[in-house]
Amino acid sequence: MKILLFGTGDYYNRYKKWFEHQEVLALLDNSVQKQHTAIDALKVLPPEEGIRLNYDIIVILSFYVKQMKQQLISLGVDQNKIYHFYDLHQLFGTDRIKRPVQYFLNAEETAKCRKNGMPKVLLLSNDLALGGPSIALFHAAKVLIKQGYTVVYASMLDGPLKQQLIENDIPVIIDENLQIATMQETDWVSAFSLIICNTLNFHVFLSERDTKIPVIWWLHDAAFFYEGVNENVIGKISLSNLKAVSVGPVPAAAVRKFLPGMECGELLYGVADFSQKDECGQGRTAGSDKVRFITIGFLEPRKGQDILLQAIRKLPDHIRRSSEFYIVGHNATLFGEQICSEIPDTDGIVVTGSVGRETLHELLRSSDVLICPSRQDPMPTVAAEAMMHSVPCIVSDATGTAAYIHDGEEGFIFPSEDVQALADRIEWCVTNEEELESMGKKARKLYEKHFSMPAFVKSFMEVVHEALSK
Repeated sequence: MKILLFGTGDYYNRYKKWFEHQEVLALLDNSVQKQHTAIDALKVLPPEEGIRLNYDIIVILSFYVKQMKQQLISLGVDQNKIYHFYDLHQLFGTDRIKRPVQYFLNAEETAKCRKNGMPKVLLLSNDLALGGPSIALFHAAKVLIKQGYTVVYASMLDGPLKQQLIENDIPVIIDENLQIATMQETDWVSAFSLIICNTLNFHVFLSERDTKIPVIWWLHDAAFFYEGVNENVIGKISLSNLKAVSVGPVPAAAVRKFLPGMECGELLYGVADFSQKDECGQGRTAGSDKVRFITIGFLEPRKGQDILLQAIRKLPDHIRRSSEFYIVGHNATLFGEQICSEIPDTDGIVVTGSVGRETLHELLRSSDVLICPSRQDPMPTVAAEAMMHSVPCIVSDATGTAAYIHDGEEGFIFPSEDVQALADRIEWCVTNEEELESMGKKARKLYEKHFSMPAFVKSFMEVVHEALSK
């Protein structure tokens, strides 16, 4: 089978291993900088040029599957020849070459031992990056251990979180086969008393499962992430002994749309309290003549950094001179390149790229307001972290956090993509700087009520006890 791979970014690197023994003719990418270069000894071509090759299928390695599929169809590609990385199980089936499973600490012994006693809980993450879902599951692991449960944390991919897990004596399994395998094909999971699956990425895994083992499916995903899902596969998921919970109203709305027959409760994540460190640092921009705004997140259209730039340009000159804006997050993307290319013409904007967790908290402590301009964002962890540091937030109504903020009290809500409305709220913060401290204190109370670890422990253990009782 002759294959074209569309996409050369993060998801290409995540899934390219499955094509090592396939005939890949070329890579397709819309980035002019990448076109007519080579990656992994494969030519990178513009889509309109690549589709002239004698291929059998095109596999999209990106979450922007809807736009990329429409682009291919507009170029004359038969939609029956277009696949997504969620379809790899369908494409390669059980004949694929299996990847070796890696065990750390006593993970292998724990996974394969069937001794009776305190229930053993398996937590499944789509990666070990330091993103919101994997960090939330890390906190869940620590909660379960404190409650006396035996815990193993497993992931599709390695990453920096592995070291933190090991330092906390949490056994870790890295099984890349989880990217495309079903539960019935994953033999090492059968001895667990409870499985907690994190995110939509596990819908293929759940499509063929042992229903005797209870499953908690913790969904963090907005409707955007369902666009590459095969309805026939997700429709096979048995609801027997399965409890679905969502991180707020945005993932819940996606569940109602794509899985209308599945009941879905709510389980917000918990954010560890680092605010005591504020007393040791310099605090926010005390003594500065500028109000510091910060936005944090992967630079991509969904996160809406372009909306923020447009809003900044609409600010009156005296407001611009009294403000500074920090844009934090991975920017080595086509969208990131476009954003960065527009920055030099705009004063008072600092683009940091990716930063570590300590630096992230330092930036939050030194900021006055967090801005989440997202077009779609289920429940941005950084918003809860900002409120934990008593930093008020300006969020779009397309973020899950908006459901918990009272507009004008703990922060502000603006209509998604309404550039002028965002600019107006930024201007208010600058002209009413003296009120930001009291607003931040209210934001802190909101964090304590909904996103603190005590609040999470109570909600999380109720879900766990319910699942095990069945």
